[in-house]
Amino acid sequence: MTRMPDKHEQIRDSAHADSSHAGMRLDQLAALLFPDFSRARLQKWIRNGELTVDGRPARPTHRVIGNETLRLDAAVEKDGTVLSQDIPIDVIFADGDIIVVNKPAGLVVHPAAGNPDSTLQNALLHYDENLAALPRSGIVHRLDKETSGVMVVARSLRAHTSLVEQLQRRTMKRVYRAVATGVITAGGTVDAPIGRHPRHRKRMAVVGSGKPAVSHYRVLKRFDGATYVEVSLESGRTHQIRVHMTHIGHPLAGDPVYGRGLKLKRGFPVELVEAVRAFPRQALHAYRLSLHHPGSRENVRFVAPLPADIEQLLASLEEFTL
Repeated sequence: MTRMPDKHEQIRDSAHADSSHAGMRLDQLAALLFPDFSRARLQKWIRNGELTVDGRPARPTHRVIGNETLRLDAAVEKDGTVLSQDIPIDVIFADGDIIVVNKPAGLVVHPAAGNPDSTLQNALLHYDENLAALPRSGIVHRLDKETSGVMVVARSLRAHTSLVEQLQRRTMKRVYRAVATGVITAGGTVDAPIGRHPRHRKRMAVVGSGKPAVSHYRVLKRFDGATYVEVSLESGRTHQIRVHMTHIGHPLAGDPVYGRGLKLKRGFPVELVEAVRAFPRQALHAYRLSLHHPGSRENVRFVAPLPADIEQLLASLEEFTL
C-alpha cells in the first residue's frame, strides 16, 4: 500500500508488473499500479529517474515486457513561494484527506497579480503546513473573491488526484444560491459557451468560440423585482453563473461587472431600493458540494449556510414585496 508523504515529503514504494501488463507504456502502467498519484506527476518522476524499472531509469514511453519491478523513490517538492499567514478560516469538515471550508466573501482563493498574499491559500498553509507539498496547497477549484461558500481542499496526494478527476469527469456536484434581478417565471437550463469578452478582456461573455458551459437554475422564491434561485453546474467556467444569468436577462443583484440593477417598480419603498443598491457584492453563494470521499469512497455532501448579508437582502425583499 502506498505510504503518503510524511513531513519530509519523501515517497518510497514498489509494485510488480506481471505478464498481463506486457506492451504497456511505462507511464500507463505506473498510473495503474500507483493510483494515488496523477499521471502527470508520475511522468515527471519517471523523467527524473525517481521511478525506475528493475533499478534502471526509463522513459515514460518505455514498453514493459512483464515481470519487472517498478520502484518509486521520489521527493515531493514543497512550494515555498506562498507564505503561511494566520488568517481565520471556517472549517466545516477535516480529516486526513480533505478540508472543507466555508469561504467568506472578500477573500481571494490564491495569490495572483494584485493579491500577493492574505488569501485562502495563505490561511490554509497556516492551518496545515504540510499542504505545501501539494499543488497550490491542495486547492483544486476556486470561487470568485466576492463569492462566498463551500470549497473542498485536498490534504493528500491521493485526495488531490481523486478530486481533480472528479472535477474533470463532472461527478463533483456544486449547487449555488443567488439573488437574480427581475422576476424569473420558471426554472430552466442555460447551455451557452463562455469565453473572453471580445472587447472587454477582463470580462467573460457568451461567445461562439468559448468553452462549453451548462447551468441549471430553479426558482426558490419570487419577489417584486428579484428572484431567489438555486443554480447547479455541469461545468466550471470563470464567472459562469454570473455570465449565464446575465445572458438570460437576469444578472445577479450587486454584481459590479455584469449587473444592471434591479428593475424595481415605481413607488417601491426607499428602504428597499437602498438595501438592494447598497448590496456590496454579487449575491452569489456556493451552498452545497457533493463528492466521492477520496478515502472512504462514500458519497458525501457538505452545506455552507447562507451568509448574513444575503439573508438580510432576502429579508428586505420579503418585507417590501407587494
